Amino acid sequence: MKVGKHEIEVSNREKVFFLESGITKGDLIDYYHEIADVTIPHMERYPVSLQRFPDGLEGEGFYNKDAPDYFPDWIERVHFPKREGGSFDAPIVNSTAALVYLADQAAIEFHRYLARKDDLEKPDKMVYDLDPPEGTEDYGAVRQAALDLRDVLEEIDLTSFVQTTGSQGYHVVVPLKREQDFDAVREFATDVAKVLVQRNQENYTLEQRKAKRKGRIFLDMLRNAYGATSVAPYSVRALPGAPVATPITWEELQDGAEPRDWTLESIPRRLGQKDDPWSGLMRHAQSVEDRYQEIRRLSG
Repeated sequence: MKVGKHEIEVSNREKVFFLESGITKGDLIDYYHEIADVTIPHMERYPVSLQRFPDGLEGEGFYNKDAPDYFPDWIERVHFPKREGGSFDAPIVNSTAALVYLADQAAIEFHRYLARKDDLEKPDKMVYDLDPPEGTEDYGAVRQAALDLRDVLEEIDLTSFVQTTGSQGYHVVVPLKREQDFDAVREFATDVAKVLVQRNQENYTLEQRKAKRKGRIFLDMLRNAYGATSVAPYSVRALPGAPVATPITWEELQDGAEPRDWTLESIPRRLGQKDDPWSGLMRHAQSVEDRYQEIRRLSG
């Protein structure tokens, strides 16, 4: 398969990767090839972690942080030091050929780090991961949590964006100027979440232990950490039906968009009818430096 300047030896196109829906490895490759121009701008400046399933969902999957030696030289890598010592070379998806090659390597899911390849210490996004309470699929409650979080952010003049995760919930994302390290961003994210918890302790919590949440939604800001990732926009998820992590508008969320509403089969049609709601997202990068006092005022 000729992709740009590179010839990629695609194999086992007919292997079924998603048994229930009959979606094959070839379908996965074709999907990523078709939507490359939309998803690559969201990934090209960031290292990624891959979740690979060589035998499809019926087989064993594994996370792949370190680019193996057999990846071709034209797959860019970034040297990524680990906090506990050592390092790895994370791949970068900066071309259609790279995306297609990795899909051929059975990479179903793409998870990007929150800092760019040229400065791994300073994130350019603040992320909240919102899922329904344990043991439920109360998407109405978690949609409301996302909207309530957006409203608190608006009170301190921060613009946020929302994405279905393709799994259980939604990500609320604030694009940032690269001024603060991860510890400072996580502290700020926690202060924002505290405001929401103080206003509605019946429905929201910052309790990390599931047993203590008592049916409340955890306002998860733990992804704001060095070495943490979040699922890339338009990544397929390794779940039945091949749902896709999909950037949406706040209006679509209010209208009832659910976490798995879009799939590998429906996203190309969506993008043919509607522009990517996150196109140019980083043009909205904001500073939190001058908002610390304001959020602490709101939190009392």
